[in-house]
Amino acid sequence: MPAGKPNGVLRLRLYVAGSAPNSLRAIKNVTAISEAHFGGAYHLEIVDMIAQPERALADAVIVTPTLLKLEPAPTQRIVGNLSDADRVLLLLGGT
Repeated sequence: MPAGKPNGVLRLRLYVAGSAPNSLRAIKNVTAISEAHFGGAYHLEIVDMIAQPERALADAVIVTPTLLKLEPAPTQRIVGNLSDADRVLLLLGGT
């Protein structure tokens, strides 16, 4: 099990707005951070809130990109293109 990940799989949901530059950057950044620090012990779901606005509404997401850490608890969220790797790791519980 990778360091900083006590048990189970890290479940993430990233809300994006189509292929907007910040959305594409956020996908690239969260994928790189997750691979580097959690290996295969994560699941990333990408939701396009333009195509699925009801999903964004259900999670109270009004700005993209927004990353939700769903598991392990507690749920956390971070808004932006996720370029601050230290901040993202703090949210995800990584080291």
